[in-house]
Amino acid sequence: MQHFILYLQFSYNQNHDNEQITEQMKKKCYLKKYPILILCLLIQFYGIAAERNKTRFFNISGQNIIAPNGTNFQIKGTNLGNWLNPEGYMFLLDNVNSYRLIDQTLKELVGAERTNSFWKQFQEAYITRHDIAYIKKTGLNSIRIPFHYKLFTAEDYMGYNNPNRGFELLDRVISWCKMEGLYVILDMHDAPGGQTGDNIDDSYGYPWLFENKNDQALYCSIWSRIAKHYKSETCIIGYDLLNEPIAHYFENKNEINKNLEPVYKMAINAIRKYDKNHIVMLGGAQWDSNFEVFSDWHFDNKMMYTCHRYWSDTIQSSIQDFLDFRKKVNLPLYMGETGENKDEWISSFRKLLERNNIGWHFWPYKKLENKSGIVRIIVPEKWKLIVEYAKKDRSSFEKIRNSRPVQSDVLEAMNTLIINMKFENCKKNENYIKALGMTP
Repeated sequence: MQHFILYLQFSYNQNHDNEQITEQMKKKCYLKKYPILILCLLIQFYGIAAERNKTRFFNISGQNIIAPNGTNFQIKGTNLGNWLNPEGYMFLLDNVNSYRLIDQTLKELVGAERTNSFWKQFQEAYITRHDIAYIKKTGLNSIRIPFHYKLFTAEDYMGYNNPNRGFELLDRVISWCKMEGLYVILDMHDAPGGQTGDNIDDSYGYPWLFENKNDQALYCSIWSRIAKHYKSETCIIGYDLLNEPIAHYFENKNEINKNLEPVYKMAINAIRKYDKNHIVMLGGAQWDSNFEVFSDWHFDNKMMYTCHRYWSDTIQSSIQDFLDFRKKVNLPLYMGETGENKDEWISSFRKLLERNNIGWHFWPYKKLENKSGIVRIIVPEKWKLIVEYAKKDRSSFEKIRNSRPVQSDVLEAMNTLIINMKFENCKKNENYIKALGMTP
């Protein structure tokens, strides 16, 4: 007990301009003489500790995100797309457009062992501390990290079947962000069963998540594990619960839409068992654009909404639907993805968002030979062999055998890509960075 009294004294002094507590407080007998005073001090101490803990994390106030220092915070950053959720177009592949299809193609070309080795090297080389340092150097304040749910299960994914692989990778990049002073949003880009029903969620062509109870249970358990692991991590702004749920293709999309809010509520309940510190972010249906699907706008005291919009005009009416929804719910809303356009469009749309107090994460940070990102990867000379093979009819084993190029050339292309994707070998897109309002 005496050790606790000394600790109490130290904490009290730290928070009250070093006012002195008398030596009597160190004596056990003081507890007997002045129990009410001790109780009051305990209450005050824990109140100070709770308030200090609260201000270590991001909060919301009306339509604003509030930084730990108490000021309004406008998100300005980039997406680490393709790193933990590979997409075909970023490899210059067309119909081979999701991780599952890319993986299958590479295994047809060089076998499972070499393909797994490629993915392991890919994870190490695509995003390094040098990338994070450069993002900060441009002036951006945050990143959004899209991830695949399989990184948190024993399912085979990118060369591993380790249910803790996601934590290994995220812990590392979060530690770099803390060193550089960048903040992080974690985005489940690929959910169990698929939440979109297209290539971007690496699914089987339908958002089975909203119909399958086992998928929903796994979805919630992964967010629960993430919340438990990162509940005290002040570098994290919040959790983007589902990327672009429910594509517009499906005739029964209105029926599927009805399940979106209940699934979100299940995930938030799972998160709040461990983590009451971080903001939860809800995207609308149909590519994070349809917010009419929500009816219970304030079911958590640290929630906000996230929207996506590509290839629109850069005038006020292009985002007015989002502004109207934000006004109605009086909660923050930010643009989790936009971009993939010319520098002039990037500049105009970014300014439009900022004028309307909408934070942004432009997509993506890097990809193969394309200037619509902060940096670009040089295409290996023999990569075209893989691109051409992926276009061919591979519907039978015979056709695979007859279409396969020389294996040594394919391996050379894959190994060269690993080298080229490292930050020091990438090319900076200076005009794009300037379009973001940042400094190359």
